[in-house]
Amino acid sequence: CCNMYSELSVLKSTSTVRFSFRLQVLLAAAVCTKAGKAIVSRQFVEMTRTRIEGLLAAFPKLMNTGKQHTFVETDSVRYVYQPLEKLYMVLITTKNSNILEDLETLRLFSRVIPEYCRVLEESEISEHCFDLIFAFDEIVALGYRENVNLAQIRTFTEMDSHEEKVFRAVRETQEREAKAEMRRKAKELQQARRDAERSGKKVPAFGGFGSAGMTSVSSGSIITDTIVEPEKPKITPAPVRPSGPSKALKLGAKGKEVDNFVDKLKSEGETIMPTTGKRGSDVSKALPPPVNVESVHLRVEEKILLTCGRDGGLQNMEVLGMVTLRVTDDKNGRIRLIINNNDNKGLQLQTHPNVDKKLFTADSVIGLKNPEKSFPLNNDVGVLKWRLQTTDESLIPLTINCWPSESGTGCDVNIEYELQEESLDLNDVVISIPVPSGVGAPVIGDLDGEYKHDSRRNVLEWCLPVIDANNKTGSLEFSIAGQPNDFFPINVSFVSKRNYCDIQVTKVTHVDGDSSVRFSSETSFVVDKYEIL
Repeated sequence: CCNMYSELSVLKSTSTVRFSFRLQVLLAAAVCTKAGKAIVSRQFVEMTRTRIEGLLAAFPKLMNTGKQHTFVETDSVRYVYQPLEKLYMVLITTKNSNILEDLETLRLFSRVIPEYCRVLEESEISEHCFDLIFAFDEIVALGYRENVNLAQIRTFTEMDSHEEKVFRAVRETQEREAKAEMRRKAKELQQARRDAERSGKKVPAFGGFGSAGMTSVSSGSIITDTIVEPEKPKITPAPVRPSGPSKALKLGAKGKEVDNFVDKLKSEGETIMPTTGKRGSDVSKALPPPVNVESVHLRVEEKILLTCGRDGGLQNMEVLGMVTLRVTDDKNGRIRLIINNNDNKGLQLQTHPNVDKKLFTADSVIGLKNPEKSFPLNNDVGVLKWRLQTTDESLIPLTINCWPSESGTGCDVNIEYELQEESLDLNDVVISIPVPSGVGAPVIGDLDGEYKHDSRRNVLEWCLPVIDANNKTGSLEFSIAGQPNDFFPINVSFVSKRNYCDIQVTKVTHVDGDSSVRFSSETSFVVDKYEIL
C-alpha cells in the first residue's frame, strides 16, 4: 500500500512538471517595422486585433538604445526579437516560457522569411504574407513549437501531390487532342469550300447559330484556341423555329467575307501566312524568346521611376536594381559570384544579410558569410541590390520634348525624343500623349515610326520598335483641336536587355578550388513610371 502511494506521488509530481513545461506558450509571431507597425502577424492563441497591435506598438518603446539584447519584458509578456534590416522579427511569449527554446524558435522563424521574400522590405513581406503565415503554422501549433526543420517546412508548404500531377497531365493531353481535332475539322471545311469554288458551285455556309437540325461549326478563318471537352455528351439539336428569315449570326457568311478579303489581298501580291488561331499567334508574338537556363541562373533586373516637367527640369529619378540567383543543382550550391561594377553615377549598393560584406567590399565577390553553407535550392534569392536617386538632367536616359502651339483651328503639336544614354537599346518604346475627346482623330504630319489613336482612352500612342545609338533622335508632328494643357502628362514605356547601371556578373566559381561554374543570365531594364508633367 505504501509502495502504491509512493508511485502515485511520483506520477503526480511528474505530471506537474510536464504541465508547467507546457505553460511555455508562444502567443504570437509578427514581422513589424521599427516603429511598431505590424506587417504580418500570426496569433497562436485567441487574441483581438487591437490587443496585438497594441503590443507591437509598445515594443519599440521598451528597447533601450545602445544595449544589445534579444528580448524585453513587461508585466505580462516577453518580446523575443531579431532585427531584419529595417524590420523586426518578434515573438510574443508568456513570461514563464523557456528563453532558450524561444531563441531557437526565433532563429527558425528568421530563416523562413528569406525563403519566400527576395528582399527584406515591407512591400515584399506584404506580397508574400500568406506564404509566411502558412510557414509559421508549420513551426508553431496552438502556441507550442513543432519539431520541424527548414527543409520539412518547405516540403509541407509546397503540398506536392502526385494525384494532382496525374490529373493535370491527363487534362493537358485531352486539351491537345481536342485542339488537334478542331484543326483537322477546320482543314476539312476549308478544303470543302475550295473544292466547291473550283467546281463553280455555291459555297455552302457550314451551319450557324439558330440553323434548324444542324450542328454549329465555325469556319476555319475564325477558329480560336477554345478548349473542347471530348468526353462531354453530344449537344441536342436546337428546336425547329417558325419559317421566315433568320436574324441569327451566320458564322459561315462571316468566313466567306474573310476569305474574299484574303483572296483580294493575294491578287494584289500580298503574302498571306495561314494561321490556326488569332489569340495563340498574338500570345506567341508577345512572349520573349526562350532562355537556355543552366543550373545556376542569374537575373539582373532594373526598373526606373522618373518624373520631369514639360519645360525642362528633372523632378525625380530613381533606378532600383537587383541581382537574383537561382540554383537548381545541389552540386553548385557553394559558389561565389564575381561582380563587375563599372558604374560611375554614384549608386548605393546593398548585399543580402547572409552575404559576406567584407569580401564584397574588398574584391567585389558575393559569397555567403559561412562558406560551408550552400545557397537555397530552387528558390530565387536576391543577393545584391542597388539604388540610384538623382535630379541631374544629364542622367535622363531618354528625353522627351513636347511643343504644343495654338493655331486658328486648334493646336499644332511637335514632339521629339533623344537617347542620351547611348549604351542602351530600348525596345517596344511607346510614348502616350493624351488628346482631347470628341474632336476626332489627329491629323498626322511628319512621323518617325508608327502611331495608333485610341479613341476610347483618348490617347495617341507613338510606337517605335527600337531606339539605339543609330536611331537616337526622332520626331512626331500632328494637329488637333484643343489647348496646350490637353497634351500632358505624357507617359513613356519601354524594355531593354541592357541595364542602366553598368553592373554585371562576369564569372561564377566554386568556393573550393575556384573552378568556374557554367551559368546563364538574363538582363532587363523596364519602366515603372516615366512621366512628363
